[in-house]
Amino acid sequence: MANLTLVLSEAAGAAHGGGAAGSILSSPSWWVALAMTIFLGVLVWKKAPAGIGAMLDKKIAEIARQLSEAEQLRLDAESLKAEYEAKLADAAKEADDLRARAEAEAEGLVAKAKADATALIGRRKQMAEDRIAAAEASALADVREAAAKAATDAAAALIAARHDAKADAALVDKAIAAVAKG
Repeated sequence: MANLTLVLSEAAGAAHGGGAAGSILSSPSWWVALAMTIFLGVLVWKKAPAGIGAMLDKKIAEIARQLSEAEQLRLDAESLKAEYEAKLADAAKEADDLRARAEAEAEGLVAKAKADATALIGRRKQMAEDRIAAAEASALADVREAAAKAATDAAAALIAARHDAKADAALVDKAIAAVAKG
């Protein structure tokens, strides 16, 4: 400290012409140097540099704590991001699986519907063919019945027209003779 005072006083003296000691005391620069020296001495005596250092150390520790906390938050955010990306990938895979199953199920339903429609068409065709066959058989039976009735009526009319009692007696005699022979 004394060296600083000496240097400052010599500098002040040199600035004002390097005169005697009395002229140094009357110089304002000397008084400023003296006040500065006293001020610095009081700061050192009150341990201001240590307080300032402690305050700066405290601020540095707070900043370091905030930095480590920020780093921890960043790591947590990255792990959450990775977790949600994995969940998103799983959800996308599950959606793809669901879509594939739905498509397969839809294809199965379409195939079953086609098979059912084909079977229904076959059954309806068979039913129509059976109805047609039944109608044909019924019509054929009706025609045969009508033909038999017409033939019977025609035969009865012919027999009635051509045969009289004399012809009937001859037929009866012939029938009796055939039965007797045989």
